[in-house]
Amino acid sequence: MTPQNPTPSRTAHIRALALRDPAAAEAPLAALLADLFAIKPLNLNINLDQYSLNSLNGFFDTPDGAFFFKFHQEEGEEGMAGEYYRADILARAGLPVDQPVLMSTLPGEQILIYRRRDEPRFSDVLRTLDLADDTAQRAIAVAAERQLSQRLSATYRDTLHPISPEQAAAEPIHRLFHERLIDRAPYAFPGGRYRDFYVGQRFPLPGHVLEWADLSTRRFTVNGATYASTLGELFTAAEERLRPEHLADAGGVVAHGDAHNANVWFSREGDGARLSYFDPAFAGEHVPSLLAEIKTSFHNIFAHPFWLYEPALASEWFSAEMALEPGRLIVETDWRLSPIRAELLAVKAREVWRPLLADLKSRNMLPPDWRQVIRLGLFLCPTLVMNLRAGVRAHTEISSLIGLCVAVMVGSAPVEGDDTVTRFLEAIDPDRRPGL
Repeated sequence: MTPQNPTPSRTAHIRALALRDPAAAEAPLAALLADLFAIKPLNLNINLDQYSLNSLNGFFDTPDGAFFFKFHQEEGEEGMAGEYYRADILARAGLPVDQPVLMSTLPGEQILIYRRRDEPRFSDVLRTLDLADDTAQRAIAVAAERQLSQRLSATYRDTLHPISPEQAAAEPIHRLFHERLIDRAPYAFPGGRYRDFYVGQRFPLPGHVLEWADLSTRRFTVNGATYASTLGELFTAAEERLRPEHLADAGGVVAHGDAHNANVWFSREGDGARLSYFDPAFAGEHVPSLLAEIKTSFHNIFAHPFWLYEPALASEWFSAEMALEPGRLIVETDWRLSPIRAELLAVKAREVWRPLLADLKSRNMLPPDWRQVIRLGLFLCPTLVMNLRAGVRAHTEISSLIGLCVAVMVGSAPVEGDDTVTRFLEAIDPDRRPGL
C-alpha cells in the first residue's frame, strides 16, 4: 500500500531529532506513521544502533500485531526522481527478500513497515564473531554467506544486460556514491557531503592537526606500503569516472544495491542458517554492474572490525600512530581484518565478483579500467557514509586515522608490492587463475 498524496518531507527532521533526543522524536514519528498509513502506533520505540548512519529504525505495536519500521534518509531527498523501495524487483529475480506490509515511496518520506521478526540481523551475528571468534559459528555464518552469494551470482548472470546512459543515470543507487560528491542545481564539485565533511576542515589526528588542503595532497605510507594516489586525487577521479551516465559501459543487473549486513536477516535452520534481504531502498533493474556489490563488499568486510560503526571500541582494540615527512603521511597501525571478515572477503571474491567479471568479459562488457571503478566505489563508501573527522560525530583521532588509511588502501594501489585489496583484485581478475 503506497500513499498517493505527497506531503512535505518530515523524515530528515525526525532523524535529526532522534540523534539528539530519541524520546522527543517519537511523537512526530507517530504522527507521520498515522498520516501515511492511517494507523495508530503504540509502544513506539526508536532503535539507535551503531549501523543507523543514514537511517532510522525501531518497533511499534498495533491491534494487528508487532511491527518493525525503517527508513533511509538522504540530504535533498525531497527532490529525488525515480522509484524507491522496490522489493518486488528482487523477489521477481528470485532473491530472498522480506516483503513489507506497508510502504511509502514518497521522496523524503520513504518508509517501510515489516512484521516484527525475532531473528538477529547478520551484522549482529558477525559482530559477535569479531568480539570472540568461534570456529563452529564462523563456519555457519560463512556457509550462509556462500549460499546467498551463489544465488546472487545466478541473479546477476540471468539479469545482466546492456543499459543506456539514461537507464544507468536513473537508478537510485547513485545517491550512495556520485551524488554525495556534488551539488545538483547548479552542478558543483566539490559539493554535497564531500565539501561539507572535508573541504576547508581541520583534522585532529594522533599528535597532529592537519588542514584538508595539506592532508588531501599527502601520499599515505601505511605499515611500509606507500599508496599511489592522494585523498584529493581519489575524490577527483571518483567525480569523473563514477558519473552515473559513465557507468553504463559495464551493463546493468537486478540488485539490492545497499545490502550491508544490517539489512540482512539471519535465520537459523537446523544446523545451518539462511540469509534474506530487507530495506531495498536502492534496488533496481538496471543497476550498473560494477556498483552492484560495492556497498556489500566494503561495509560487510573492510568497515570492520569496529572502526566505522563503533569508533570508540576500535580505538580500544587497535592503535595507530603517525609521522609527517615532506608530502607524506607515515602510519603504523595494528588494525586488520578479523578471521570472519577475511573469510567473507574470500567468499565474495570467489562466488560473486569473479563470476560477474567473467560474464562481463565473455560478453565484451568489461571496461579496461574495471579495477579503478571498483576501487573508487569502495573509496566513497567510508568517506561519504559518515564524516571521518575526529570529534564531529563518533570518530576518535585513532579511528579517524585508521579510517583514512583504509579509504586510501581500498581506493589506490600501492606503489610497490601488494596488500589485501590488490590480492582481492588479482583473485577476481577473469584473466588470471582463481585463488585468494
